[in-house]
Amino acid sequence: MVDFADLTLADVQRGLLEGRFSGSSLLDHYLHRIRETSYLNAFLEVYEAEARQKMEALDQKIKDAPESLGKLFGCVFSVKDMIVLKAHEVTAGSRILNGFKSMFTATLLQRMLDEDAIIIGRTNCDEFGMGSANLHSYYGPVGNAQDPHRVSGGSSGGAAVSVQAGTCLLAIGTDTGGSVRQPAAMTGTVGFKPGYGMVSRFGLVAYASSFDQAGIIARSPADIDRVMEVISVADANDATMKTKGLYATQSAAVKDKCRVACFAEAIEGAGVNQEVRQRFNDFVHHLTEAGHEVVSVEFGLLEYLVPTYYILTTAEASSNLSRYDGVRYGYRSSEAGNIHDLYIQSRSEGFGTEVKKRIMLGSFVLSEGYYDAYFSKAQKVRTLVRNRIEAIFSDFDFVALPTSPVAAWKKDEKQTNPLSEYMADIYTVLASLAGTPAVSVPAGNNSEGLPLGIQLIANSGDDKKLVKFTEHITNWHNF
Repeated sequence: MVDFADLTLADVQRGLLEGRFSGSSLLDHYLHRIRETSYLNAFLEVYEAEARQKMEALDQKIKDAPESLGKLFGCVFSVKDMIVLKAHEVTAGSRILNGFKSMFTATLLQRMLDEDAIIIGRTNCDEFGMGSANLHSYYGPVGNAQDPHRVSGGSSGGAAVSVQAGTCLLAIGTDTGGSVRQPAAMTGTVGFKPGYGMVSRFGLVAYASSFDQAGIIARSPADIDRVMEVISVADANDATMKTKGLYATQSAAVKDKCRVACFAEAIEGAGVNQEVRQRFNDFVHHLTEAGHEVVSVEFGLLEYLVPTYYILTTAEASSNLSRYDGVRYGYRSSEAGNIHDLYIQSRSEGFGTEVKKRIMLGSFVLSEGYYDAYFSKAQKVRTLVRNRIEAIFSDFDFVALPTSPVAAWKKDEKQTNPLSEYMADIYTVLASLAGTPAVSVPAGNNSEGLPLGIQLIANSGDDKKLVKFTEHITNWHNF
């Protein structure tokens, strides 16, 4: 009996080629795990019939023409409900898109499918990616597999739990301000956000276009490396996509002695849980024991990161979400008597509370009387953040931070104080504002058995170096 729980993609491919198991038996294992863990609410839809058909074809291909296999054969993965797949429903976790089916497939998904990867299903998420706990989905919250009464992190909570619960090899999510990295930390998985423009956004449902980026959640950095080689390819459909310096062309060389910066004000802050602080200090000790140099530097802008992030993203969201008007597609109120009421009632009934809150905030900061006071200043702070992080990377290879200041909290714990949920993003929004690659790696569990994560950030264009460095250091906590 093969134990599929801890296999990497390389293990899967070796096992398939050597005939130790079939693709169909691998898929049966994942489908069984989906049924066993359905109470977690990680999946909105399972593509069982399609996955079986494709896996049977893959088994036949392995027998008849193994030389023609794609780079990702045997890779069974889930997709966040914010990435479109032709002829399949995509709702962004919202009532306003309930029943909508896409007419095309996202570029990154098509790249993976072309290399013989197989999608097993569509995962739950915070509505339009707006949340840090996966509590804001129209389809209900996602439970943490370690403790179903606790949050999974967000907004890619369903994607993270699909990997945590062993229902697939890896997951594709989206990361606007930490939506891949933060749930990865809370589920004991590896979450990677590429640098902005490194992966095509064509086919991603927009939240904040200058921040949104597809990301990967996996158990192994090596699997992330394999997928990035496939999906980081120039795309004429995305004007923000880089044309040079893509992942496959980047240097993978990691120095024997890297210089890593950390921020004292981040580690010693009052909002950081003591066990998170201790695990971070353990991580620093591990790095120094391995021969790397870790230096505490002053960042100086930490307190401005979260307000800057929320001003800019809500402003972009108020513009992006104006397309959902009840006229062209998606939910339409049946009680509206005229076009004015149709707009108001469709959006009022179709959007959830968190989305409406952010649309209103975004409209406020873009309004004539407050544009210069809020939006314009936030743009200037974003430039300061980018300049500061570039200056740091002129002397250092990486920046290390906790991924989240706390472990997964109970589902009802922060509902009376939504600001505390927003502050859970304090360490992840830095890479999002700067547009740099970042990864969260598991850092063991706290005294309650809840996963913790450490985040590493690299300079723009050093995505591969970051993933390779992560491969070198992830054994420190018995990952």
